[in-house]
Amino acid sequence: MEQLLAELGNPEKKLPILHVAGTNGKGSVCAFTESILRSSGYKTGLYTSPHLVDFAERIQINGVQAEQSLINEGISRLRRLTSQWSAQDQPTYFELATALAFDLFSQAACDAVVLETGLGGRLDATNTSSKLASAVTPIAMDHTEWLGATLGEIAREKAGIMRRGIPTVIAPQEEEARESLTSYALSIGSPCQWISQPLGNELKIGLAGPHQRWNAALALALTEAGGFVIPRNAVVSGLANVVWPGRFQRLRGGSLILDGAHNLHAARSLVETWKEQFGDSRCRLIFGALADKDPQSMLNELECIASEISVVPVCSSRGADPGLFEVSSSIPFSVSGSLKEALGEMFQVRDGISAVSGRPVLVTGSLFLVGEVLALEAGGLVAPRSQ
Repeated sequence: MEQLLAELGNPEKKLPILHVAGTNGKGSVCAFTESILRSSGYKTGLYTSPHLVDFAERIQINGVQAEQSLINEGISRLRRLTSQWSAQDQPTYFELATALAFDLFSQAACDAVVLETGLGGRLDATNTSSKLASAVTPIAMDHTEWLGATLGEIAREKAGIMRRGIPTVIAPQEEEARESLTSYALSIGSPCQWISQPLGNELKIGLAGPHQRWNAALALALTEAGGFVIPRNAVVSGLANVVWPGRFQRLRGGSLILDGAHNLHAARSLVETWKEQFGDSRCRLIFGALADKDPQSMLNELECIASEISVVPVCSSRGADPGLFEVSSSIPFSVSGSLKEALGEMFQVRDGISAVSGRPVLVTGSLFLVGEVLALEAGGLVAPRSQ
């Protein structure tokens, strides 16, 4: 990655960067941060992953996806720069995407760039950049095959985005993760600010759920730690107008809700959000997940808000076999051959759920699955996903 960036002229060194790592909420924190900065008049760059439908979602400038012509030019440039590299030195998909983002943000002369790590932190491609400040969202057991077998080991990898003398803002953590983050910060001399309370209810935020108030508080602290001057009216506007698809996103007049909860921690937050929005009313649940995300535990967690459940395959080589899922209660349960089939059954048979049953359909379990819904809603094709 360092070699690739050097070939590009080190665009990352020209950028004022805010860097976000963690397990859950990274994308939402990045979205809040970018929205606040843009509302303050800064020209922003936002780099996140994965995309839901279109690759260009990953690279946004001033809240707009990068133009396809610029992406094409950037990819061609990267191809030329690496054409003579040996096979074992060829950069990965994510490394190329990250280098492309740095290049486009530099060309656009962004005043502020918000980066979401892809995986971990210490060895992540995004961690090649300098930064004004860093943030760490709640850490949970995830990607254990790469990041470590314990919460402390995973936290240590996430802590790798910290820098000596550069402030870090940190969301509340489980004790083992907290100890690991604190120890690493002290060892390198990174001043830390721990978020002790969520954003108050006096401010409206554009994303649903109690956990999003914690994410908003972390985002606001990150902009301040980075030294950006944020007027009060920009805070109000940025928080209220943030848009982040696939996070309790309502479609079809609210009869279809999408949430990218993709692990047990996120599933618990989704249950809280559902109860905040709908009380004791239940959903008709369509669920699909990746095999390495402990999907059965996720489904068990979501049962309490479901009146019926349909499990579906995810268009990914890592997708869990829906035939292996079980429910522990008497909730009506079915296995569908595809997401499209499950959506057709949920809506067509009842001729519009809002008018008949009053129970919205909730699709969750994976951002890949959310992307499939969005592609289907737009009339697009759904292709298998591996990134």
